Amino acid sequence: MSTSVNSPSQKAVRSRRKAESERQKAESAGPRLTAHISAYCLLLTAFCFLAACRIGPQYVRPPVEVPAAYKELGQQASQSGWKKADPQDDMIRGKWWEVFNDPQLDALEERVDVSNQSIASASAAFFGARAMVREARSQYFPTVEGIPSIFNERPSPAQYAGLQSAGFSTSGITVTPYTDYSMPFDASWEPDLWSRVRLAVRTNYLAAQVSAADLENMRLTVHAELAVDYYQLRGQDALQQLLDSTVAADQETLDLTRVQYRGGIGTDEAVASAETQLQATQAQDTNLGVLRSQYEHAIAVLVGQSASTFYIPAAPLQANRPAIPVGLPSELLERRPDIAASERAVAQANAQIGEAKTAFFPNLLLSASGGFGNSGIPSWFSWPARFWSMGPGLTETIFDAGLRRATVQQYQAAHDQAVANYRETVLTAFQQVEDNLASLRILSRDIQQQELAAQSAERNLQEEMVRYKAGLDPYLNVLTAQTQLLNEQQTLVSFREQDMVASVQLIEALGGGWDASQIPSPRQIGAGTPSLSNVGIQEPQ
Repeated sequence: MSTSVNSPSQKAVRSRRKAESERQKAESAGPRLTAHISAYCLLLTAFCFLAACRIGPQYVRPPVEVPAAYKELGQQASQSGWKKADPQDDMIRGKWWEVFNDPQLDALEERVDVSNQSIASASAAFFGARAMVREARSQYFPTVEGIPSIFNERPSPAQYAGLQSAGFSTSGITVTPYTDYSMPFDASWEPDLWSRVRLAVRTNYLAAQVSAADLENMRLTVHAELAVDYYQLRGQDALQQLLDSTVAADQETLDLTRVQYRGGIGTDEAVASAETQLQATQAQDTNLGVLRSQYEHAIAVLVGQSASTFYIPAAPLQANRPAIPVGLPSELLERRPDIAASERAVAQANAQIGEAKTAFFPNLLLSASGGFGNSGIPSWFSWPARFWSMGPGLTETIFDAGLRRATVQQYQAAHDQAVANYRETVLTAFQQVEDNLASLRILSRDIQQQELAAQSAERNLQEEMVRYKAGLDPYLNVLTAQTQLLNEQQTLVSFREQDMVASVQLIEALGGGWDASQIPSPRQIGAGTPSLSNVGIQEPQ
């Protein structure tokens, strides 16, 4: 028997041959990889060239009929008592409520943007929509994943026993555990063929613009609602002041009637009538507290404070209507946030049509994977431990039973619905402006006429009191005059309250101090706080 022993020189030769073989394999892999990458680039360029054509309809703002002038302005110009601002005057800007010159109202309005929960909810919705824009933009870039793993495996000896019983030789087989260390990386990228990603990004940033306009509309609505509630509360304060003075006057009349009755001049019937008048007026005076409390509690909710801890001191109604610049009807389309939101919704629906049409074209997915794997960590990153694969994948729907066509039709119908909603919003906006202009025009005359009626009723009561004290007329005439005066004065307070409310609602109908230039642009939507603060939107804390 002879034994062959490998000498050290023979081992070195085999090692050099193995290293040379690995080097040759690596060198040959480089040109093949380069050729594959070149082919993929050529294929991608061809698809990008095909995708250069526009997908979907081009957006055009829906035409709407705009009147040349407001009808009510022509009627108001020919009537006295209406102070109309010239359209060339500066428009109301920013804090529009300051035109009323009421410090208490200003202080309450300042708390709305900070504490109102409806505005906070609309603001959160906008920032959520802005995050969806960034989510859509991420599809422009490839996705890379790393999945490191360690697997330990030990074959079962029973498996080899089964082979041996089947007649297979298992000599020389040793059952040993095996550990595999793997560090793979997977990358995939879907090129923006047919502008699928671009349209998705556009749809989402248009949705963010809709949300931004909705936020401004909510802000305008809440500020206007606060001002309306405030002047209605002040109207209750004015009625309270009126009824307090009426109660005091009725108490004096009752005292006089009792004196006359005790002196034998008056009658018990007159005393009973005076008592009834006083008690009825006191009941009206007390009942005013119900509605005033409700207005106060509504204001507490608007400023974000518990109604249990909120209080507004009583003060008389300051019925000083400000001059409100109305402007031209065509400007209304740019000044109302609800109109801007409806118009942006039309643009979003238009982009969704194009996005749906991209489903008719194939999807190209470029994927690659690579990494290192070995049975030992020390040799993990050695060249023989590497592995990789790459290649494109093309997907095209062959049959979908009309699903894609129905989807396009669905978005086309949604676009038509958005156009109808936009036109309806515009018509409603003109209606609201005309309604409030008419209210102010009519209330202006009402207040003038009611002031004269209240003055006449007051003079009549004074004359009746003189005749009653002289014993010429019965107390019934005084009672009738008192009732008439109170009714006329209450109506006058109501008209003045309505006049201030209509002024607030006209400003709201005109869009407050907002205009369409404040809608964030795509760049501002993707930017941080400084860009958004320029259009009045603050990043949440």
